[in-house]
Amino acid sequence: MKRFEGKVAIITGASRNTGVEIADLFIREGAKVCTCGSTVESTENGARILRSRGLDGFISKACDIGDFAQVKALFDEVLKTFGSVDILVNNACDQGLGKPFLEMEPEFFEKVVRTNLVGDFMMCQTAAKIMLKQPGKGVIVNLGSNVSMRAIKNRTAYVSSKGGIDALTRSLAVDLGPLGIRVNEVAPGYIYTERWEKLSPEVIARRRANVPLRREATGQNIAEAVAFLASDASANICGERIVVDGGCSAQHMPTDIDL
Repeated sequence: MKRFEGKVAIITGASRNTGVEIADLFIREGAKVCTCGSTVESTENGARILRSRGLDGFISKACDIGDFAQVKALFDEVLKTFGSVDILVNNACDQGLGKPFLEMEPEFFEKVVRTNLVGDFMMCQTAAKIMLKQPGKGVIVNLGSNVSMRAIKNRTAYVSSKGGIDALTRSLAVDLGPLGIRVNEVAPGYIYTERWEKLSPEVIARRRANVPLRREATGQNIAEAVAFLASDASANICGERIVVDGGCSAQHMPTDIDL
């Protein structure tokens, strides 16, 4: 029996990398999936990758999750096509790259938080209102980051937004858990994405040396953690944050500093 047979899942940020791998796994596990990216072009890119793997039976719709009108239109499309929403995976993210704190305009900070935190709030609220009308209610999995507890430099907007995701997840678990909706979080560390292809071999080697498992996560690793929290295998888990970072959060300092 496939884990998500007959379930309807919305997966945001499914235009490339980890989002595509999450969508891939859910489709293979029997879910009726709606994928979305922030633009028509990015959304189609993700759909094209999935189709190239021989996967079908899913729909795709562009959605800037920071825009409530687009969020509403996304859910309307899913309900029109599939009739329900059983699983929401909030993977869409603004990385907030390129702006050190002292050079960061308030508008930049607001833009990152708008997507990463306000966007997830709107997705969660819209999904929950639909799930509460369904016999089986539903499950929400948010994607956070290990940097919410162990900050990295020059990423204030991103780190702040991911700290907000931690708090949002706990708060929604308390508010929605009694109503039958479970809310949890996966917090990745390093994930191998196409951005790594631009890094020098020396930088990659140093990153891996400073991960206790000596390897970064793959998109599939993150997808499996998300699938676990969305499945019946985690039926009594609510308000939790599963860190998938190869042990980075367990160590006091990276290896090359401890020496």
